[in-house]
Amino acid sequence: MIFSDLPFGPLQRALLASLQRLDPRADEAVLACAALCSEALAAGDVCLPLARVAGRRPWPEFDFALPPLAELHGLLRASTLVGAPGDFAPLIVEGERLYLARYQAYEQRLAERLLAMSAERPEVDEAVLSESLTRLFSFNTQQPDWQRLAAAQAVRRRLAVISGGPGTGKTTTVVRLLAALLEQPGGDRLAIGLAAPTGKAAARMAEAIRNAKASLPLADELKALLPEEARTLHRLLGSRGDSPAVRHDAARPLALDVLVVDEASMVDLALMAKLVAALPPQARLILLGDKDQLAAVEAGAVFAELCEGRGFDAEAAAELQRITGQAVPIEAPRSALGDAVVLLSHSHRFAGDSGIGELARRSNAGDAAGTLNLLRENRADLAWQAEPSQAALLERLEQGYAPYLKAARKGDPSEAFAAFNAFRALTAQREGPWGVSGINEALEARIKRRYSLPERERWYPGRAVMVRQNDYALGLFNGDIGICLASEYGLRVYFEGEDGFRAFAPARLPSHDSAFAMTVHKSQGSEFAEVLLVLPESPSPLLTRALFYTGITRAKQKVEIWGLPARLAEAVNTRAERAAGLAERLGAGPCERSQPPAAVTATDQLSLF
Repeated sequence: MIFSDLPFGPLQRALLASLQRLDPRADEAVLACAALCSEALAAGDVCLPLARVAGRRPWPEFDFALPPLAELHGLLRASTLVGAPGDFAPLIVEGERLYLARYQAYEQRLAERLLAMSAERPEVDEAVLSESLTRLFSFNTQQPDWQRLAAAQAVRRRLAVISGGPGTGKTTTVVRLLAALLEQPGGDRLAIGLAAPTGKAAARMAEAIRNAKASLPLADELKALLPEEARTLHRLLGSRGDSPAVRHDAARPLALDVLVVDEASMVDLALMAKLVAALPPQARLILLGDKDQLAAVEAGAVFAELCEGRGFDAEAAAELQRITGQAVPIEAPRSALGDAVVLLSHSHRFAGDSGIGELARRSNAGDAAGTLNLLRENRADLAWQAEPSQAALLERLEQGYAPYLKAARKGDPSEAFAAFNAFRALTAQREGPWGVSGINEALEARIKRRYSLPERERWYPGRAVMVRQNDYALGLFNGDIGICLASEYGLRVYFEGEDGFRAFAPARLPSHDSAFAMTVHKSQGSEFAEVLLVLPESPSPLLTRALFYTGITRAKQKVEIWGLPARLAEAVNTRAERAAGLAERLGAGPCERSQPPAAVTATDQLSLF
């Protein structure tokens, strides 16, 4: 086989060149598996399941097939490029999975650390905890009160994994569990940190906690100890540019006793492994997220794998009932993490008759027929355009954004942001006429014609932009939304801040895109009054149940879906899976999860050892 003829990108070619320098006589099948492993990482998988490719032509347009599984195993084990776990080799075979060595190490070390944390029991005054929980969660009438149970476990364990959909009260839970921790003996000395994967998520988390403090039944001196600032995980760990190394690790741990990570479903395997390694031995880790949302852009679906282990055995249920007064359903834990995982199921946002809530339930259950039937019922909070055309879509978007553009021309940032958050277009993909770039370009052309603006004019009152890269000097982060408005100093781009709005000259902004339409991935963690979700016209690997669920649950009041019935059915029927071994290492059985294409850094892939 001549590798130069195969459809490899620069990353795969660099990897193969590195391997061939290490072993010029390497078997073609071994090199092909290495390239496929690299491709799997780029698609979001942590490893390459050998059974998926053995005996097949991995690149159908080329006349090359890998040998059967048993023979392939033999070739891999005989290669100097391949080792077993713990060996110093660029590729690692473990069972039926092939890893780049770094990712096998990430997964193994993360599992070991999580298992150790879940087994540890910090000293807790249960009488004080019981009183705290009763007072802090007295507003809840649900039975069982999963918010209270989640808080109890977070205080009683070093590891807590709390998953819930929109409106299930994750922020309320974490603020009150932190209050319960502060009320424990010595709790006033705890160093508590807040973090999230992105700057936007970190800012939103800090704001939510600041707002929740006001109504908290907690002594003022303890309220003052609740953190009000959150950092991105990269900034917390001290990322070093293009290097996979970080400043804080096991040798230089973080100076924290408690770390709360919001939007944990967006954290990839490499980052989660580095984070857990950087925690001091006695620190508590609390992970918040939604297991049904899209996973990280990079490799791994760590949060979803952790949530597979949920369950309370009889002993744990009895302990929790004694402390909380709540009857806890007994369910055999599915992994060694067991009762460290709590799912919040009651949505305070979507009432029982909510069309959005029912749509989320049916789509998560993989009920494509039920999903389509629900959309045909003409619910007040659901709309469906089953025969979309681009012209009609642009007409609808121009209508949807008309109130915003009218508000933006007044020049009041507060009014403009409120109007912009009332309606948002989300797409499954970036490119193409049904993607972010195509919609933004076409919609902006219509806006410029409406307001008689020059076609080449980049900046105008009402232009909305999204920042694409972090700029710590300006305090702007990837995903931040800005709105261009007229001011006494000319056009300025306004961003929401902790103390009002911050204005920047357009020329000062870091890399950015127009943001009338944004991808579902970029919308994670955001909320809008109304959402218009655009699905691609042709089949796409991006269309998955997780993407559909994430898109529709960004809406608080109404969802409007533009997509052919076939694309809707594909989205609901396609369960997002990524090949990984973390759940199995934690005792939850084999796991394969594949999500839409991801972007693994060249630095991580090429740092073989």
